[in-house]
Amino acid sequence: MALIEVRNLVKKFDDHAVLNGVNLELLQGELKVVMGPSGCGKSTLLRCLNRLVEPTSGTISFRGADITSPSTDVLALRQSIGFVFQQFALYRHLTVSDNVTLALRKLKKMSRAEAHEKASFELSRLDMIAHQHKYPEQLSGGQKQRVAIARALAMDPAVVVFDEPTSALDPVMVREVAELLNRLNRDNITMMCVTHDLLFARQISEKVVFLDQGVVKAEDTIEHLATNHPDTKVREFFGREGQVS
Repeated sequence: MALIEVRNLVKKFDDHAVLNGVNLELLQGELKVVMGPSGCGKSTLLRCLNRLVEPTSGTISFRGADITSPSTDVLALRQSIGFVFQQFALYRHLTVSDNVTLALRKLKKMSRAEAHEKASFELSRLDMIAHQHKYPEQLSGGQKQRVAIARALAMDPAVVVFDEPTSALDPVMVREVAELLNRLNRDNITMMCVTHDLLFARQISEKVVFLDQGVVKAEDTIEHLATNHPDTKVREFFGREGQVS
């Protein structure tokens, strides 16, 4: 059984359908990459997964339960499906350690000592423990990304979703994020990642999902999508080696 199963997912803003019948699955331990042109619904899809955006229709099953149900405990769901935002969303007035411990103390009701121990473990795992007393403005983009990831992982989620994790980073930092996601994947952490960056996608996954006009048009290896897919638009999108859309 898939950890997350999306069926016929629709999200409309006024009369415009950003998602128009999305179907996909995310398996335990999988790192799934979602790509597509700007405005195709990638970020909206991620936000629907933990109810940051409310779907218009369709179903999202998490561990076999329909999480679009009105009875869903949304706060509990968001602890199970961690979200790493495109612009990191760190609290500027809090230190690195406090950014990571805040949800542990407020949502999981951990003591300050317990939360600090958990935060220290995750920051150490991401090579950020030396920066735990710094504030976000004192960090590089790549370091901020690591703190955002540590904050998500500290909640022990079943899934972590990433919205354009490399959009604000230089090429060196992009490689570091790719290495980090690959390391987390080897640790059996389940992830879904939206990205425009084809080179980054190649570094973290052999197969990708292609989303266009609100529906999944293809799911295959980048090589096959670039050379053998029957849709010219798909071939052109994945044939743009070395470019970012």
